[in-house]
Amino acid sequence: MNSEILQAFQRELTCPICMNYFIDPITIDCGHSFCRPCFYLNWQDVPILTQCFECMKTTQHRNFKTNIRLKKMASLARKASLWQFLSSEEQMCGIHRETKKMFCEVDKSLLCLLCSSSQEHQDHRHCPIEWAAEEHRENLLKKMESLWEKACENHRNLNMETTRTRYWKDYVNLRLEAVRAEYQKMPALHHEEEKHSLEMLKKKGKDIFHQLHLSKAKMAHRREILRGTYAELKKMCHKPDVELLQDFGDILHRSESVLLHMPQPLNLELSAGPITGLRDRLNQFRVDITLHHDEANSHIFQYGDLRIICIGCDHLNAPHTTATPASFLAWGTQTFTSGKYYWEVYVGDSWNWAFGVCNKFWKENNQNDNIYGEGGLFSLACVKNDIQFSLFTTSPLTLQYVPRPTSHVGLFLDCEGRTMTFVDVDQSSLIYTIPNCSFSPPLRPIFCCIHL
Repeated sequence: MNSEILQAFQRELTCPICMNYFIDPITIDCGHSFCRPCFYLNWQDVPILTQCFECMKTTQHRNFKTNIRLKKMASLARKASLWQFLSSEEQMCGIHRETKKMFCEVDKSLLCLLCSSSQEHQDHRHCPIEWAAEEHRENLLKKMESLWEKACENHRNLNMETTRTRYWKDYVNLRLEAVRAEYQKMPALHHEEEKHSLEMLKKKGKDIFHQLHLSKAKMAHRREILRGTYAELKKMCHKPDVELLQDFGDILHRSESVLLHMPQPLNLELSAGPITGLRDRLNQFRVDITLHHDEANSHIFQYGDLRIICIGCDHLNAPHTTATPASFLAWGTQTFTSGKYYWEVYVGDSWNWAFGVCNKFWKENNQNDNIYGEGGLFSLACVKNDIQFSLFTTSPLTLQYVPRPTSHVGLFLDCEGRTMTFVDVDQSSLIYTIPNCSFSPPLRPIFCCIHL
């Protein structure tokens, strides 16, 4: 083959990042191809968008399929290089003057067929060099896939802890203000209880803030270990076949240990103590809520994957819901335009529910839409996420790091004060008060749940 044509052919099978023959090649939107490991390691912090390293165009894809044709051609090119190396005079068997085609896995030596069947090696496991090299390379790629999945998981967890750390002090201050405001509505004899509750809340908040920093540090350290191990396996993959076989060692075993003991996000819980007489005060405004018969059997939504476990979430990170016939969304028959009202809802063992009030605009525009539609919904919701749960309030969407109620939830609507308050009835504790609500009467109770 003409040398220029051969060089051009080799260039087409060469990754523009590492300048080696492709391993597990991927082709992105613009048509350029790269080794998957090279592309991943240069794709800093796993963003939503990334740029092609050749033409600088962006791609939104994250799950790239292996270019099988390119992978086979790169494998053939490596085999050609291997045979060129083995055919050299210095690689011939000194005893039998045969080409060394076999690899001994015991002493990692290259042997000709006659040597591999000799008494010295007859009990050893042998295989063709080109086959052994590709098998080892595939094992490396499988391990790299596991490492990358863990690296992405760790990246998401690190982002979560970073966001929670950034907003944690604000969240603690919000809870302090809410608890303080609730005590101001109680008789003066609760002063010592208020002081103790606020001090305990501050101390818990500081302790958790410290734990979040430690958690972040562990995840950042694990990120470097994962990326370093991934880069080490990539380097091994790119070695020439003979060098790969002889240097392989225990690299897979060492990389397996890296996958153990992955740091997990903290399960945050900033509970407030009981407020004496809280329910007695709220019961002064007690009303009975009845469901609208025409809408009680609606099957609007199911709480799905809560894609944000942090405070201060935005539209891109908002919770996602999908439809299910096992859930319902219903409104109360009553409407409120002024005054103060209190009612209770029993939640029991249900993981998925939401209660609160909504205005007429939200009701008319969200019957077949996302439960978190913009504006007009003031609710407390609980979502099961894998084996854990998340409690949050809407308007604005804010996660609440308090124990999940397992009995009755109290809802207190103050139209003049423009607040919506939620309490854990059995614990006589405040869950949260949504301040400065943009009420647009008339307001109507709303109930959403699955197999409640």
